[in-house]
Amino acid sequence: MHRAGLELLPMRTKPRNSVINSRTIAVASLIAATASLAVAALPSAPPSLAAPATTAPVLKSPTQAVKAAKPAPMPKLKLQRVAPEVVLRRPIQVVFEPASDKRMYVVEQAGRILVLDPTNREAKEAPVFLDMRKQVNSRGNEEGLLSVVFHPDFAKNHFFFTYYTAMNADNKRVDVLSRWSVDKETQVAQPDSESILLTVDDPYSNHNGGTVLFGRDGMLYLSCGDGGAANDPLFSGQDLGSLLAKVLRIDVDHPEGDRPYGIPKDNPFISVPGARPEIWAYGLRNVWRMSFDRTTGELWAGDVGQNQYEEVDVVVKGGNYGWNAREGLHEFGGGQPGKFGSDYISPIVEYSHSDGVSITGGYVSRCAKYPTMDGIYLYADLVSCHIWGLRADKGALLAGPEVLLTTRNQLPTSFGEANDGSLYLVTFEGSQDPRAKGAVWHIAPAQ
Repeated sequence: MHRAGLELLPMRTKPRNSVINSRTIAVASLIAATASLAVAALPSAPPSLAAPATTAPVLKSPTQAVKAAKPAPMPKLKLQRVAPEVVLRRPIQVVFEPASDKRMYVVEQAGRILVLDPTNREAKEAPVFLDMRKQVNSRGNEEGLLSVVFHPDFAKNHFFFTYYTAMNADNKRVDVLSRWSVDKETQVAQPDSESILLTVDDPYSNHNGGTVLFGRDGMLYLSCGDGGAANDPLFSGQDLGSLLAKVLRIDVDHPEGDRPYGIPKDNPFISVPGARPEIWAYGLRNVWRMSFDRTTGELWAGDVGQNQYEEVDVVVKGGNYGWNAREGLHEFGGGQPGKFGSDYISPIVEYSHSDGVSITGGYVSRCAKYPTMDGIYLYADLVSCHIWGLRADKGALLAGPEVLLTTRNQLPTSFGEANDGSLYLVTFEGSQDPRAKGAVWHIAPAQ
């Protein structure tokens, strides 16, 4: 399903235990060097590549953070289906335009964007906002239209952005970041308005990453996978000369020279010989969904693992998260540390493949309507269908992770956040079949 970010058919690239049983979630706290994580949208000074100031050494065994104060309990969750009579095909994201929670945009992997009013449970169909299936290569299970975001100044400039997989003129796979315009009268995307901002060569059909979003600094952030196959055969994770296995940060409002975008002056590797200046963080295998905490500005990510571990990270400026020298907290056989050092930022938590095999990153709940959920980071697994919650402060785990809901026959492909902070879950119904139906669900505390 999530082609580039989620390993929708994890069996292709990583073995797994088909039985989801004893919960063995391992938790790691970021030690003193990371206790004051730099907020991604509020960057700090560039780190030293020899010994990055914001990173922590490899932890040989998972440990749990010391809990300074007893946090509020985490409530169990309940779901209510949005527009239950509308047929959706492989939905992998929902987004909202700024300042409007009446227009939910549902992203279908094949290349359509539909519009729903999340409060209208009687809707029979969803109008098409954009059909770009001709541009999209969705032949692979992890390929397709992967992510959409609206410009923060959408009300003025009517821009939105897409990230998708395609075939170029030489019939080679590429990942594409584009800008589009919306007709302000019809409120429909202009199909001929695409302007390609960035293409990334991607040799394999899987591990395409897949979230595009804006920080409160106005910069655009993009997660790119490691290029695919298995085990990072190109060693992209530790290669600062490649955009693969990275989180990128660019300025889409101020193009420079022959680039249709600008490079923020405070990007961490802008002066490093051989490094791509777009890179914000690296050593991330295949981030499938990342989001900003609207209160703290921290950038949370779910990074899909290879053979044994899935992980949750807080992504900071210049951070190295270890792939493919590490998988989660553990040394990865055959991996290489790279020439930029071996000090890695540890995940907030990891879980083994006895609990799931393909993480779906989520959001920190900040909805005023649900105060008992405030500060809880929600994330899920595509295959085990568990939804976990945890509380953390400045990179230190305070509570959890705890299973708050298991959806059983609904495979979690993504989460979404409305302008008021309400959270939504996106699922496939029952399978990852190419024509699988899907659904969108509103998330609320069970009591």
